[in-house]
Amino acid sequence: MSYAQELNCKVQVLSQQIQGTDKRVFTTLQTAIFEFMNNKKWTNDQFKLDERIDCSILINVTERPSTDQFVATIQVQSRRPVYKSSYNSVLLNYNDNDFQFTYLENQPLEFNENQFTSNLTSILGFYAYLIIGMDYDTFSMNGGTTYLQKAQNIVNQAQNTSEPGWRAFESNKNRYWLINNMLDAPFIYIRECMYNYLRKGLDEMVSNKEGGRANILEALESLRKVHQARPLSFAMQVFFNAKSDEIINIFSGAFSDEKSKVVTLLNDIDPTNSNKYQKIMANQ
Repeated sequence: MSYAQELNCKVQVLSQQIQGTDKRVFTTLQTAIFEFMNNKKWTNDQFKLDERIDCSILINVTERPSTDQFVATIQVQSRRPVYKSSYNSVLLNYNDNDFQFTYLENQPLEFNENQFTSNLTSILGFYAYLIIGMDYDTFSMNGGTTYLQKAQNIVNQAQNTSEPGWRAFESNKNRYWLINNMLDAPFIYIRECMYNYLRKGLDEMVSNKEGGRANILEALESLRKVHQARPLSFAMQVFFNAKSDEIINIFSGAFSDEKSKVVTLLNDIDPTNSNKYQKIMANQ
């Protein structure tokens, strides 16, 4: 039996906005990040090849102030297969605009989770642990806590760096708040919702469509507690960035009373996407 690392991560580095420089460095960077994400052992658990966590990283380099300095955005996605189906459910779909780093062609990417070595590897390590923690959360209740805490530790190690995205005072929507919300007590219901939504909802829908859908509605109902405690929170925005389109697809084929319940709920707890949720009511 062959075993593999935890991540099956696709990496793409775009550099269309950078003119007049040697583009080979971006190809080298893409290969280096691919190997860093996929070849490093992030946990002590054994993964079979087909158990690896599907994820992707899209880096769009927008500026190159000097030979080894880059300004970019990084979009991170992760997906989780639904039991006994070919469907993959998005767990994370996040665009990070605070991505500045230094890199020299063929430079080895060094990483230590307990010490800040470079902004590039700290950000990659942060998202690796976040992806793993969120994935583990969907297989056992709060099962990803260890890896979410590792991501938070990386944030703590980066507090003295000059690059943005790591500190509470810089923004209310950055890496600091992303992991802080994950582990903060008022937001525990989001993690519990994700477990019930996936494990008792989508996984169940393969053999019991109505029962699984009812469990998803119940899981979403638990998010009222988060909304009441922290209305319009960053954590809820991150959740619905990943799940809103899927929720529409799930409930578009629901019974009329379920449609009414879920649309009323979603309009309350996720008003930003209220126009989108009207699609659920389209086929009555």
